[in-house]
Amino acid sequence: MTASNPTQHQIESRFHTLFQRDYAVQAPDMRRLYENAKRDQWNAASDIDWSTPVDLEAGVFADGLVDGYGSEFWNRLDTRTRGRLNVEFSCWRLSQILHGEEGAMLACSQLVAMVPTNDAKFFQSTQVVDEARHAEVLSRYLTDKCGGRIYPIADNLRTLFDHLLGEGKWFIKTVGLQLIAETFAVGMFRMLAETARDPLLRLICQRIVADESRHMGFSVLGLPDVIRSLDTAERRELEQFTIEACRLVMRGMFAREAFEAVGFSTAQIAQVRRIRAEAARANDYVYFRATFKREMYTQVMGNLKKVGLMSPWIADQLRTLGFDPEVDGRCRTLETSAG
Repeated sequence: MTASNPTQHQIESRFHTLFQRDYAVQAPDMRRLYENAKRDQWNAASDIDWSTPVDLEAGVFADGLVDGYGSEFWNRLDTRTRGRLNVEFSCWRLSQILHGEEGAMLACSQLVAMVPTNDAKFFQSTQVVDEARHAEVLSRYLTDKCGGRIYPIADNLRTLFDHLLGEGKWFIKTVGLQLIAETFAVGMFRMLAETARDPLLRLICQRIVADESRHMGFSVLGLPDVIRSLDTAERRELEQFTIEACRLVMRGMFAREAFEAVGFSTAQIAQVRRIRAEAARANDYVYFRATFKREMYTQVMGNLKKVGLMSPWIADQLRTLGFDPEVDGRCRTLETSAG
């Protein structure tokens, strides 16, 4: 990133492109996923009614998703400040999702070249289009409906995608993107589809959820065979990356810039951050952690088992991140760092 253009940076990427010229169906389940993707395409420009007004004074997200909600700090805020914080925090969160969709588009464009079968290549080509559409619809919402409030990418999100985009092994890229990041996206969009105050945002999220569920399905179909074939060193590399990707996603992102935009002082922002961390340590979760994280944890646990990645080492490492691996795939929320 340069000082002259903070909205872009270059990542060195090296990977092998497989020019696959066997066009017979090799993976029927993957080909069906491709057929579903073609069937379910939608147009962000024409299938969303952009004439729908957005009342920012009514808020974008539910207040319960804002850091500090329900604390004495929140209760002392006047109604106007709460409303402004809701908008800025919501736009900050949507900005991170937007950056993630852009990163996913780039990663999937690489995967088209890297994955071993045309069944997988065909599907990945549809995911490139899906991610482009998601970036288009979210950037338009933030620009047209929220006054252009697009915040910079958070450090841990940039770190994750820098790694993914520079990674030369397709199965590691797939674990980080479809198994970890897409699980995050599915949980987030599903939660927003159910709770967003703005009806237009709810509709957008409902549209995106269907796409993201397909993307997550790619990893479940495409990874088991290659994971079974890994040697000890490759398996260890994949497991270490999986834990690091989980750590980057699960540790949370603090919306400091949103609080600054509302005019909070450095001391007030530090107080909110402490409240956030204390709530996590006490398992006193607001809606975001009590529902979204529990659902996401369950999905991550289940998918790791489905693809054959739930080794004893992985399970031990996940416990340190707040997962509690159980035989039936459910999880108990443990004490975690708010990040």
